[in-house]
Amino acid sequence: MSVIKIEDIAYVRFSAPDLAAMRQFLIEFGLVPFEAGDGRLYARGAGPSPFLHVTTKGDPAFLALGLRAESVEDLHRLAKAENAAVEPSSAPGGGYIVTLSDPDGCTIEVVAGQSHAAPLPLEKEQAHNSAYAKTRLRQTLRLRAGAATVMRLGHAVLEVKNFRVSEAWFKSRFGFITSDEIEAAPDFAVGAFMRCDRGDVPTDHHTLFLLQSPAAPKLNHAAFEVASFDDLMRGHTHLKAAHRNAAWGVGRHILGSQVFDYWKDPWGNELEHWTDGDLFTAADGSRVATVEDLLGVQWGPLHPLAAAAKGNMS
Repeated sequence: MSVIKIEDIAYVRFSAPDLAAMRQFLIEFGLVPFEAGDGRLYARGAGPSPFLHVTTKGDPAFLALGLRAESVEDLHRLAKAENAAVEPSSAPGGGYIVTLSDPDGCTIEVVAGQSHAAPLPLEKEQAHNSAYAKTRLRQTLRLRAGAATVMRLGHAVLEVKNFRVSEAWFKSRFGFITSDEIEAAPDFAVGAFMRCDRGDVPTDHHTLFLLQSPAAPKLNHAAFEVASFDDLMRGHTHLKAAHRNAAWGVGRHILGSQVFDYWKDPWGNELEHWTDGDLFTAADGSRVATVEDLLGVQWGPLHPLAAAAKGNMS
């Protein structure tokens, strides 16, 4: 049994030397940046979360991963188990926060009791025709140019020194369930896609992915859900026109099934746009997958590591 069961990821927090440059990138990425009077740059999506991305002025760094607990009572239960404090949060949305360190020293901030932001207006979804069904009749499909519409933060990937140690730490505190465990060799796991335990409520294939890595501790990337496939491709075109640094995409993952598109901010932090991911309940169990499954695609370009390995073999 875990101490609590978190309900979702909340935010990622960074530092960067130029908040104006970060603001411009976030706008082009499809987030909505704003200030709250505390010297930090916040950014939200179109959904109800008060913020998804935070930047403090300073040397380039990943500072913290935010997770959302179901209730303030859960925070008190977690704080008691960890000999930690429940403190008021001064960030937008308020609420309360418990701050922990994972086995690699990464700061994990668990929040609850935040007030929701008013969702931002969305464009009406346009009908699509396919060979299976014709739903758009006697009208055209026209998309506006511009940034993607980020809805929410969906998951983060942490590179860790010892996968089994980190897995035990996160599962025992937050109730994560393995969706797919990654084996580099029989009975030798190097990572896992883990989802929240929401009982019978379907939840994302993964909210957290832990990957054993010699580069640990490190944030590999944070992934933001966008409105649709068209929206993702619009965002891809917009970021490309702004001469931003593309990392990988566009393609469809094998594990999680998402359509993906990865970009880097001005300091090399990797952020993903994704849409159309798998959803599972607690009853759907766990599976074992390979590194080839992890780096492979159903369509689209190979991961740069897989492409390099293939090139070395040819």
